[in-house]
Amino acid sequence: MYFIYSLLYIVALICILPFEYFKRPREIRRRWLREKCGFFDPSFILRPSSRIWVHAVSVGEVMAALPLLGRLKTEYPAQGIILSTITDTGQKVAMEKSPAGTDIFYLPFDIPFILKSVVRKMKPELLIIIETELWPNLLRVFKENGIPVILLNGRISKKSFHGYKKISFFMRKVLSSVDSFGMQNEEYAERLRSLEVDSRKIHIVGSFKFDANPSTHIPRWASFISSPVIVAGSTHEGEDELMASVYTDLKKDFPDLNLIIAPRHPERFVRVENMLRSKGIQFLKRSELPGGQKTDAIHGTIILLDSVGELAAVYGISTIAIIGKSFRGHGGQNPLEPAYWGTPIICGPHMENFPVIQDFYKEGAAMHVNEEGLSHTLRELLLSPEKAKEIGIKAQKIYQKNSGAVERAMKIIEQYRNVSL
Repeated sequence: MYFIYSLLYIVALICILPFEYFKRPREIRRRWLREKCGFFDPSFILRPSSRIWVHAVSVGEVMAALPLLGRLKTEYPAQGIILSTITDTGQKVAMEKSPAGTDIFYLPFDIPFILKSVVRKMKPELLIIIETELWPNLLRVFKENGIPVILLNGRISKKSFHGYKKISFFMRKVLSSVDSFGMQNEEYAERLRSLEVDSRKIHIVGSFKFDANPSTHIPRWASFISSPVIVAGSTHEGEDELMASVYTDLKKDFPDLNLIIAPRHPERFVRVENMLRSKGIQFLKRSELPGGQKTDAIHGTIILLDSVGELAAVYGISTIAIIGKSFRGHGGQNPLEPAYWGTPIICGPHMENFPVIQDFYKEGAAMHVNEEGLSHTLRELLLSPEKAKEIGIKAQKIYQKNSGAVERAMKIIEQYRNVSL
């Protein structure tokens, strides 16, 4: 089965490789291709002989991994930490926010001979996968080399679970290469058991995102925005237009109201900009605002957050947070960043990827509405600041109550470090 998978993977790779290469900025194409093929700068290879390898596919996983990376650096200061990602945005955030001394690279293609060469060069003693990035050959190569593999902050969405069930005969083999699963909650753990994973390997550690305290440094440009501020975070296709429409309606009654739209994917920045222009809506771009110098107060406008890595801190100035991918998308985005700040949270009908939101709903720490009810709910909160504040405080308490996932994960890591040394 691994042979068939590898063959299909190589065929697909040949078809998409030119597109993947040329879609990247010219300055990173060469490094991307070299690292995907398992070639690294000699100085990179010759650094610490004992390393912990952490893999986080993109921005969300990198942000979730940051508190763990910090603890690993503190607990094992003499040991090398290497961090791989798949996406360019993941690379950018990793380079900007990872602890000093972390070596960062693109995860090589999931082809056995490439991976064997990389493992031989890197000499990792442990592989930690963040969330559920299951590359069959990667896991198999580590297993064959006797190197432990741990999955932490684990989750399996309903969609992925149904997909895994269809090829359960193969997924059982893939999952058997993982030595320990640190899952976010019991629901995800039960899905693993349904895939016939040994229950002794499964642990509930919680979500790292409860430990991923965002920077308390509010970007200087954001400090010049006057209240009230609605932040629509990690929006997906169609939601930006919805937010702009709702904002235009609310602004009739709240002329000083501000809206920050933060598209989830950088490649959509220009599309959102063009949409706003086509509708004749005035707006400012984050990239054109002064970074460090004083500027006039900003009020009564839309700001397009065309930057990466600032959203978590920007929630610190928000009056209300709207969670993207929960209206026009499917699965939702992270509600914990605004919860950290005590910001009242509004979600759409689709938060399937974040079942923790149910705890927020039960405690009155977040509100869920459909598109038709969004404008009414926002108006209600803007007119009732005390109610909004109460909802935000409840969200913050849930955030604080659920911290400690990294500490539980470190206990698992220590067991396997001892095994591999």
